[in-house]
Amino acid sequence: MKIGAYTACLHDKPLPEALSILAAFGLESAEINSGGFIPEPHLPIRDILASEQARQDYLGIFADHGITLTALNCNGNPLHPNAIVRDKHSADLIRSIEVAALLGVTRVVAMSGTPAASATGTNPAWNVLPWDSAYLDVRDYQWNEVAIPFWRNVQERAAHFDVKIAIEMHPHNVVYNPATLLRLVESINATHVGAELDPSHLFWQGIDPIEAVGHLGGLIYNAAAKDTRINAAARINGVLDDRFDRVRPDAPGAVSLGGPYILSRWPTDSSWDFVAVGRGHDVTWWRGFLQVLEQVDPGMAVNIEHEDQELGQLEGLGSAAKTLLEAAGR
Repeated sequence: MKIGAYTACLHDKPLPEALSILAAFGLESAEINSGGFIPEPHLPIRDILASEQARQDYLGIFADHGITLTALNCNGNPLHPNAIVRDKHSADLIRSIEVAALLGVTRVVAMSGTPAASATGTNPAWNVLPWDSAYLDVRDYQWNEVAIPFWRNVQERAAHFDVKIAIEMHPHNVVYNPATLLRLVESINATHVGAELDPSHLFWQGIDPIEAVGHLGGLIYNAAAKDTRINAAARINGVLDDRFDRVRPDAPGAVSLGGPYILSRWPTDSSWDFVAVGRGHDVTWWRGFLQVLEQVDPGMAVNIEHEDQELGQLEGLGSAAKTLLEAAGR
């Protein structure tokens, strides 16, 4: 098992410096962004596509730091009803498969995407709990008309290049839990589309990630290490909490998600928060999580995703690395 980190939290630093930081924390794996919602400053895509020498030089940077490149990450919304977003994110994902193959990387992390509720819709619509048949109509459209055709094509391309697509089961996507992951896999007869097991999104949905690993088994191709803390506000508002605020596109620190869309401001009294590994669940829990992943695949890469807003960049990454390495017995 390889313990590492997704380098998006270090995008302000050149790749060699980012890899030096990972190595200093005792990590051995790196996951690099290849498009989608955020830029890819650590991946010179044009050079990699154009030149074998550029590919060898790029991989040499990782070797020089004792780090293995284990996955590309192309999280976005390839099913977005706005063509500006959809065309970029879907093209980024398709391109990422070829880039991964050229680099000898066998995993690409992605999100399944979210279409509109109908063919005339202009905004994504996350459709869950279809107790009213109107929502079953939405589900049928989103899956049968949009998601399944798109992902069938991705499956074909991934199989051609022999690269596994690990879908992050992320709410606000058509695939957000094990049941929807299995629905997609079965609908497209997948051989190269499976799951990334990120426990953080499962925690706040009330899903036991360890039981999810047992349920999905060999369909898990990659794992993320990100923790979640359930706060006292959840006892009043539950975990489905819409108290987010708008952020102006020109505001300091505004994060673009493609087209006209901006990352919203998190509630101040939130029902739950993403936190560094160990700040939501202790080292004993993480030890058990790593053990069941290792049973699925002894070579599994588990990469830290640092999104703890209460800890600084290196503080949060270092804290997560310490806990995760202790859980791994290292």
